[in-house]
Amino acid sequence: MSDEPESVSAPLRADPSALRGVTPDSLLHTGASDDPSPEDLVLASGRDLTPQTLEWARRRLAREGRSAIDKQLP
Repeated sequence: MSDEPESVSAPLRADPSALRGVTPDSLLHTGASDDPSPEDLVLASGRDLTPQTLEWARRRLAREGRSAIDKQLP
């Protein structure tokens, strides 16, 4: 394990409670062996999981395939 703090996808603020709900970068990843789900795409885009955003993600995954999620993550 590294002694370095976990990096996050949001800027750090002086108040540690501001980090609640921020996903650590180590959990945001893609891999060639897995198929992204609509939930993965919604979360990678920073949106809330709702029926509307899940439908948006289903359509986008159907149209763009795996590249839809790859475009969301660095």
